[in-house]
Amino acid sequence: MFSKYIEKQFKKAKFKVLKDGSYFGSIPVFPGVWANKKTLASCKKELKEVLEESLILKVRNKENIPGFDIKFDRRSMFKHA
Repeated sequence: MFSKYIEKQFKKAKFKVLKDGSYFGSIPVFPGVWANKKTLASCKKELKEVLEESLILKVRNKENIPGFDIKFDRRSMFKHA
């Protein structure tokens, strides 16, 4: 299920060639998720890795993920307080 979500969001990625000839990619719905590499293939690979890492951090930090509903047990958030 998570893999399908990543693939769906990755399809929304935007890529452009910069003045120096490198490729810049981002996913608009995820501010801060971007990559800049010399080739389009390496840019796509890096962008997907950054997206995955961003999602892992959002789950760990119990943050909202656009288009993905995760239920957190609020009681567990206060067990160690």
